[in-house]
Amino acid sequence: MTRGASGLMGLTEHRDLRSGETVWGPGKTAPGDPLPDTVDIAIVGGGIVAAILAERFASLGRSVAVIDRREPAHGSTAASTAQVMCAMDTPLGELVSLKGEAQAAQIWRRVQDAVANLSARIDALGIACEKQQVPTLCLEGDVLDAAALEQEGALRRSHGLPYVFLTAEQSAERFGISPRAGLVCDIDFEVDPAALTLGLFAEARAHDATITFPADVVALHAGDTTTRLDLADGRSLDARDVILATGYERPLLFLPPAFSLLSTFVIATAPGVALPNEREAMIWEAADPYLYVRADRDGRIIAGGEDIEADSASRRDALMDAKSGAILAQLHRLFQREDIEIERRWSAAFGSSPDSLPAIGAAANLPRTWMAYGYGGNGIAFAALAAEILEGLITGKGDGDAAAFSPYRFA
Repeated sequence: MTRGASGLMGLTEHRDLRSGETVWGPGKTAPGDPLPDTVDIAIVGGGIVAAILAERFASLGRSVAVIDRREPAHGSTAASTAQVMCAMDTPLGELVSLKGEAQAAQIWRRVQDAVANLSARIDALGIACEKQQVPTLCLEGDVLDAAALEQEGALRRSHGLPYVFLTAEQSAERFGISPRAGLVCDIDFEVDPAALTLGLFAEARAHDATITFPADVVALHAGDTTTRLDLADGRSLDARDVILATGYERPLLFLPPAFSLLSTFVIATAPGVALPNEREAMIWEAADPYLYVRADRDGRIIAGGEDIEADSASRRDALMDAKSGAILAQLHRLFQREDIEIERRWSAAFGSSPDSLPAIGAAANLPRTWMAYGYGGNGIAFAALAAEILEGLITGKGDGDAAAFSPYRFA
C-alpha cells in the first residue's frame, strides 16, 4: 500500500489510472457535499460501480454517503469501453470446464439479466447518457476458431442465451468487414460512462445521498454496530455498512491477490470517420491479444486492446506509441480501409481475475464491510450485478448466486 500526501497509510493503492485524452470526459461536476456524521451505507469510490450502488441503496430509503479522493467519474470510468454487454471474456464452454455446466450457465444468465435490468433502470430514470442499443459481434480468433465459435454459440443457445452464429460470408455481408465467422448478440447497448455515472449520482442525491470529495479514506475501525471511516484530513464518519468500490486502486488488505491489474490501450478517430456499416455493432475478437472496435454517435471509430501484464503507469505510457500503431494496423485490416487515422489515444489500468468474473461479497476480515470490484472485462455489467447481489446480502434477503462471485472463490 502507498502513502498519501498526509503520510498516513492509505486504505487503497494510489495509482495513475489513465493517460492521454479519452472520448468520454466527465464534464462539469456538482460541488461536493459536507461529510455526514452517520449513515446506513458508506461507499468508498466515485466511479460507475459506486454510482450504481449509491442510486440503488438511496432509492431503497437508505442513507448513503459516497466518498472518493477524486471528483466523480474522474478515474477509470472515463476510460471504459462504454459497451454494456452480456458476454464475458471467458467463453461459456471454458467456464463449464471450470465450474460445471449448471453453474456456468447460471452465471451467464445472471449477467444477462443484470444488463437487461440496468438498461430498464436507465430508461425509467431518464438519464441522459447517449444510451442506444448496439449489437456485439465476437469474431473468430486464436482462442476460438470458426468451428469452436459455432459450438460455443450452440451451447449458449441451449441455455437460453441470445446468440446467433454467422459464417464468414454472413458477417462480412451484414457488417461490411473482412470475412470472419462470428457470434452476434442483438440486446447489448452502449452509453457515455461518465454521463451515466454523474446521472446516477444525481438521482442518488435526489434521495438525500451525499457525495464528498476530495476525501481520502485511510482506515476502517469496526465497532459493535457501526464502522468508523477515518479520513486523511482527520474527519471521520460512522456507517452501519461499508462498501469498497475503488476500482483499480485495490484495498490490498481486503481484495485477494488473484484480482490483478493489467494495462490496456485505446485509440479514437475524429468524428465522422465511421462509415454506416461500421456503426452497426461493437466488434471484438476471440483472440489473445484481442481487438475491440465500436463507433460512437459522432461517428468516431474507437478501438482498443493489446493488453499487457503490467500495472506500471510509466511502462504503460512508454508503450503507447507502439500499441496505438498496432491497433491502427488491425483496424485497417478489419475494415479494409487505409484512410483511418488516430485523433486521440489513451491507456489505462484494467482489472482481471482467473475466471474473468468480478469480486462481489463480504470482506472476510472486517464485519459489515463489502466489496464490489468489476474485474474481468465487463465492468458496467458487473457493476449492475454487484448492486443486485449486495442489496440481497446487506438487506438479509440473500442471493443464490453470490457464492459464484465471492472474492474468496480462488482460496
